[in-house]
Amino acid sequence: MTVQDVRSFNRFYTNVIGALDYGRHLYAPYTLTESRVLYELSHAPADAADLRARLHLDAGYLTRILNGFEENGLTERSPSDTDGRRRRVALTGRGREAAALLDARARESVGALLDTVRAEDRPRLAEAMRTVRRILGDGPAPRPEDVVLREPAPGDLGWIVQRNAALYAAEYGWNAEYEALVARIVADYAEDHDPRRERTWIAELDGRPVGCVMCVADGTPGAARLRLLLVEPHARGLRIGDRLVGAVVDFAREAGYREVVLWTNDVLGAARRLYLRHGFALVAEKPHRSFGADLTGQDWRLDLHATPGGRRGVAGGGAG
Repeated sequence: MTVQDVRSFNRFYTNVIGALDYGRHLYAPYTLTESRVLYELSHAPADAADLRARLHLDAGYLTRILNGFEENGLTERSPSDTDGRRRRVALTGRGREAAALLDARARESVGALLDTVRAEDRPRLAEAMRTVRRILGDGPAPRPEDVVLREPAPGDLGWIVQRNAALYAAEYGWNAEYEALVARIVADYAEDHDPRRERTWIAELDGRPVGCVMCVADGTPGAARLRLLLVEPHARGLRIGDRLVGAVVDFAREAGYREVVLWTNDVLGAARRLYLRHGFALVAEKPHRSFGADLTGQDWRLDLHATPGGRRGVAGGGAG
């Protein structure tokens, strides 16, 4: 790759997204830089110094932008909560309206662009964009608040099977028996589940699944079963496992279950510590030979009536 390759791609991409075409009124009446500052402030107030560092802007240039915003009633400044020498910048009501308009225009523009991309090409395009961002070191490390818990999209149930099989083979040497078990669990859920009492969560980071868990009805009346808790290794440390278990517990309580049960294995230490933090208790364990390994299976139980809210933080948990 040469410098010319990068410059050529930059020219191509700015043309595709219309970054230089102000005739389209994408940013009007603001410049691209002003629009980006409004975007950042629309997500949270910030100190001027933090804005400057985040956007790599010249201090004088940013000051002129903020002064212009304030004169037009888009922003207001106040002493920083953390440092009296700094000024906290926040959008006014008028500023939020301007930011919302710019965001709507951007969404419409990108939506129109994606409409020209075939459905079968979109996953490749998304992965190519993520690859560029990873290689060039895009932005700061992910934060817990960057992770979104959502319903499964088409293909996500297959991802649950594939990642469980691959991850437990890599980390614990489990064989295809485990993949077969996960496939049966997922197939049963996909073919017949009651959305009022059963649910699956996908944890998403930067547009990609990085974790999952299921809550399904157990054979015992009044009992929900937590199944297939998993967090990708590169996403651990972001409290994803904690949030997934918490989602199951909250959902089970709201759905009227009396208890939540799960089955795991003693080698999954991080998951067991997570269950303990949420109030689960170990009720039985038994050695067994499964998935090509000698294991000790464990049954855990959480009495929902005895735990009005228990909480939370970790990794992966077996078939459940």
